[in-house]
Amino acid sequence: MKKILLLFTVSCVLISFNACTDLDEVLVGEQTESFNGSEPSFGSFDGGGAGPSDAINSAFAQLRESGSANHGGYWSVQSVSSDEMAITQKGGDWFDGGIWIDMHRHTYTSTNGPINGAWGQQYSAIGECNNLLAGSLDANQTAQVRALRAFFYYRLLDMWGNVKIVTTPGVDAPQSTRAQVFNFVETELLAALGVPSITSSMDLSASPLTTNQEVYRINQFAALGLLAKLYLNAEVYTGTPRYSEAAMAAGYVIDNGGYMLVDSGYQVENPGKRPAVASDPDMLSGYATIFAPNNESNPEMVWSIPYDNVSGPNMNFARMTLHYANQFTYNLSSQPWNGYSALEEFYNSYDDSDVRKKANFIIGTQLDYQGSVIVDYAESSDLELTYTAEINELEPNASREGGARLGKFSFRQGGQDNMDNDYPIIRLGDLYLIRAEGLARAAGDWNMALPDVNTIRNRAGLTTPLGSLTADEFLAERGREMFMEVTRRQDLIRFGKWGDSWWEKTNSDAHKTLFPIPQEQIDASGGTLTQNPGY
Repeated sequence: MKKILLLFTVSCVLISFNACTDLDEVLVGEQTESFNGSEPSFGSFDGGGAGPSDAINSAFAQLRESGSANHGGYWSVQSVSSDEMAITQKGGDWFDGGIWIDMHRHTYTSTNGPINGAWGQQYSAIGECNNLLAGSLDANQTAQVRALRAFFYYRLLDMWGNVKIVTTPGVDAPQSTRAQVFNFVETELLAALGVPSITSSMDLSASPLTTNQEVYRINQFAALGLLAKLYLNAEVYTGTPRYSEAAMAAGYVIDNGGYMLVDSGYQVENPGKRPAVASDPDMLSGYATIFAPNNESNPEMVWSIPYDNVSGPNMNFARMTLHYANQFTYNLSSQPWNGYSALEEFYNSYDDSDVRKKANFIIGTQLDYQGSVIVDYAESSDLELTYTAEINELEPNASREGGARLGKFSFRQGGQDNMDNDYPIIRLGDLYLIRAEGLARAAGDWNMALPDVNTIRNRAGLTTPLGSLTADEFLAERGREMFMEVTRRQDLIRFGKWGDSWWEKTNSDAHKTLFPIPQEQIDASGGTLTQNPGY
């Protein structure tokens, strides 16, 4: 194979976002003799758009503005603080004042910029919901926006617990307890469903929500899916377990929603295909299709966030994780930042025969669009750009190629700064695992989870059914399925693992299960916000 000779300089450009920085490396003097074929054309590919243009679009657009799939806010805080991934300091790259090192080691404080950013993102979204609810909406629109607002409060409940429940534009509210915020979220969702509680015989005919499968809006199944997530974590949030209700809510969607757990029989074109690379499949199938750039019609999605490179911005995983030179792998419009990578132990938790391992990670020698090996002259030991599962250290001189890269939301050829992949909030695979865990915890028997767990594993190519199951095995299985979908922090807390040691993190204190309320918000509150205990 020919090698592209890329002469790198290591000058960096700082891009500011919420007091943190990203690093672009400027490539100069590229010898591009490998690009000797016809220019690739990607004009036929189009994203799924930005969702419906209706009276409540401004509220739903906040899902993209609230840090759901880009760097520096909600997604980053939830993910980098878990055992899934890290942002390592690579010499002068990605130190950012130590904020991501603190995130990994759980040494974050109330002045951490991304934590403050995540807080502001959720309240900005809630403010837009409140503005719409103060206007004129019909019953269905009102129910949807109330459920959407409940979703943003669910995020606040999960991360900070004791927050203000603001429901009227321009009107402040007292700080609520975590249990009160839980009750508010539950009440709003039950109201949207038109029922007083979740039971096996509930009648949703009075709900103002429809059963229409409009994936970018909230129907009855999306609201039930969110309730299932809430109840699954109820014991953490309030001290009272609600596992049976979690299982019932999830089971209702599985049995009545008409959604499909996509397997190898479901295929879509591979937008990342390099014609010269034989190992690139022409088609994606099963699990990989759920997160692909052309996933807008995937039948596993119950509720998702529409992203589009033109009209639906703020998904930036390609830039966040890929090495600078991978720009030539996917013909990206801009150079990636070489930031996020998976932790070795998490990557190695997958069996080699698990199709999710290949779908979720990028590892090994990197090729360009023409199939030529990419060379990184900044690496003195081995010039070929090769991602390794091992990462030598978190800081200060982590390898530029260390760690498998985050490939679950796969990349298209000709990708722009903003990606086209829709991001799932509620999907059927997650609901199978919620039902499994709810049934197991309610019965005190993890083997109750086996039917649903084996269904998920079978879809992943692990066709030999498990005959028994422990809590730790379930947690690992859920981690493999839900990687990059911001459930890992919740899962580790619920299973009592959040304070454990992993890689360069030592044991952390129990109060770290809640993030500190940002000092900037406390200072601005005039004494109406108090810090969470322990900070």
